[in-house]
Amino acid sequence: MELKKVALNDVHEALGAKMVPFAGYNMPVRYSSDIEEHKTVREAVGIFDVSHMGEFMVKGPKALDLIQRVTSNDASKLVPGKIQYTCLPNEEGGIVDDLLVYQMAENEYMLVVNASNIEKDWNWISKFNTEGAELENISDSMSLFAVQGPKTADALQSLTSLDLHNMTYYTFEKGEFAGVPNVIVSATGYTGAGGFEIYVPNENAKAVWDKIMEAGKAFGIKPIGLGARDTLRLEMGFCLYGNDISDTTSPLEAGLGWVTKFNKEFTNSQNLKAQKEAGVSRKLVGFEMVEQGIPRAHYEIANAEGETIGEVTSGTQSPMLSKGIGLGYVKTEFAGPGSEVYIKIRNKAVKANVVKLPFYKA
Repeated sequence: MELKKVALNDVHEALGAKMVPFAGYNMPVRYSSDIEEHKTVREAVGIFDVSHMGEFMVKGPKALDLIQRVTSNDASKLVPGKIQYTCLPNEEGGIVDDLLVYQMAENEYMLVVNASNIEKDWNWISKFNTEGAELENISDSMSLFAVQGPKTADALQSLTSLDLHNMTYYTFEKGEFAGVPNVIVSATGYTGAGGFEIYVPNENAKAVWDKIMEAGKAFGIKPIGLGARDTLRLEMGFCLYGNDISDTTSPLEAGLGWVTKFNKEFTNSQNLKAQKEAGVSRKLVGFEMVEQGIPRAHYEIANAEGETIGEVTSGTQSPMLSKGIGLGYVKTEFAGPGSEVYIKIRNKAVKANVVKLPFYKA
């Protein structure tokens, strides 16, 4: 299968990015080094091209009904300008995808889904669209830049009359940005470093990227690849679909009970409600290595007696904490903060402690 290319593919190659296949796209994994890029985002400002993400528009009088039917969170709480994190439960107790829901206007929403799941999510949502909500997949015509870091608002403010400094987390505004009208500027991100996500049509992507790079120059802006995106999200304990959540993990096991609202009916809600009442047998936890070692996905997690109690789903060496950190599912009795667990790294049991998330507190 030929890899898809984002609109700015040639820009990334010209910047010297190492390009790798990711979710069916040719994507920049790094431009310099993961650690340098990671620290740029934590301390200053960086720009990610995440145009591989998917966007669906849902419109019409039946739009909210459809969203309520397929998502676990309560989208009736949204108002125009607000965003909600949620998931699409499947019928077997797992998760089709995690996503963002933007309320654009009355009876108009935008769903932002993971790149690897665009077709799967589209088919899933369409299956439940029995009342005639208007669905449009605009993924291939949109570019998305995540500009992240503590200096982001200062770096971008000269490009727009929108008041970036006073936009609150999980809200967005539409307006002129970098000379382009009707740009969605969203106070969201996957780094925990603050910043904005900028949605622009592909035809304006190059001009907007160039203006962001120019405006950010005085603030130390650098392009950032997917390598640092992964270590940044992991320091915050944010789930990655395909690693920490999947078709076989329940939202309750994954710690997503806060986006699973039982004041409405949604896909598999009865079974999930029963699971909540009975209690889950395993939970997704964060752990920090006490002894030297870097945890990786699929490593076994054991107790002090050497019995397997779970499996690592994501792991890395934290650039900010200078120690191994990871996420993984463990039997519920080992899920409390302070629990001592052992990660099997190359057949050696290496000691770790379960901790409260996030790992990194700015």
